[in-house]
Amino acid sequence: MAITKPAPLGADSHEPVRGAPEPEEPTGTGQDHSRQDSKSPLVLTMLLLLLVLLQGPIRGALSAPVMQSWMTVFVAVLVQALPFLVLGVLLSAAIAVFVPPAFFARALPGRPALAVPVAGMAGAMLPGCECASVPVAGALVRRGVTPAAALAFLLSAPAINPIVLTATAVAFPRNPEMVVGRFVASLLVSCVMGWLWQRLGRTDWLRTPERSHYEGPSKGAAFWNSVRHDVMHAGGFLVVGAMAAATLKAVAPASWLRTAAENPLVAILALAVLAVLLSICSEADAFVAASLTQFSLTAKLAFLVVGPMIDLKLFAMQAGTFGRGFALRFAPATFCLAIAGAVLTGAVLL
Repeated sequence: MAITKPAPLGADSHEPVRGAPEPEEPTGTGQDHSRQDSKSPLVLTMLLLLLVLLQGPIRGALSAPVMQSWMTVFVAVLVQALPFLVLGVLLSAAIAVFVPPAFFARALPGRPALAVPVAGMAGAMLPGCECASVPVAGALVRRGVTPAAALAFLLSAPAINPIVLTATAVAFPRNPEMVVGRFVASLLVSCVMGWLWQRLGRTDWLRTPERSHYEGPSKGAAFWNSVRHDVMHAGGFLVVGAMAAATLKAVAPASWLRTAAENPLVAILALAVLAVLLSICSEADAFVAASLTQFSLTAKLAFLVVGPMIDLKLFAMQAGTFGRGFALRFAPATFCLAIAGAVLTGAVLL
């Protein structure tokens, strides 16, 4: 009789073979999450201990006049912009979740050349600032609206809506032509930029926001998922832009403005650059412009036209929504065209 070797344990049973490699746990499992969760309280505790130990130097640094000025500008930019950012996020989520894509095909003309001015005029219906227009424009692009029309809406909405025009009228009670000039120049620039993008823009320059679907058992859950995503995404870039604006405001000498106001052309360029650096919400920039009494009305108009279209926080938000390559091309073109539109409108109306 032939002697047969016994089969190794586990060959015909459910027990593992001794010495056999155990199956590896896939990455991203609960073990990895538990490690990350255990590290988070440790990092937070170390950060709090560091703040306690360095509270003396930190308190001394924050009490310096430069830091107090920095904190004032930083908080002011956030307080002005955050409510309108939330409004824009809510509108963006509502457009993305509740509005069917066919609505935009019916609301806008089929020809992009005609859709641009219609979208630009539609910006008058959004009572918000530039922080609100960026997420809404992103939702329009995701919904199939031609980018040229969405960009015209993005530029016009912060400058020609009723709240901004009313604030401009209150800030310039003796110069009602400033309201008309701001409306005409802003709408003109937004439409021209939309047409330029339609003519010269390339699809690889603009990164379409990847939000084709929303997770959630219902439309209500999908709506709040979209709100949370956009608040964290756009809010982070808003904070970065506010920090940059506060830094430049704190270190720039005030004597520069007095020197620049003496030359008309330099004054226009100076206030245009100042609008970019200050990053003031469009609902409040008219009062800042009115306080610059040493500058001409045309220079103030350039401040009011440039600011809502391109500033530090808006550049950061555009880069985060549509891509850095888009922002690097779109922002300089918008800046130059906004100055030209303000100068042309000012020469005719002011």
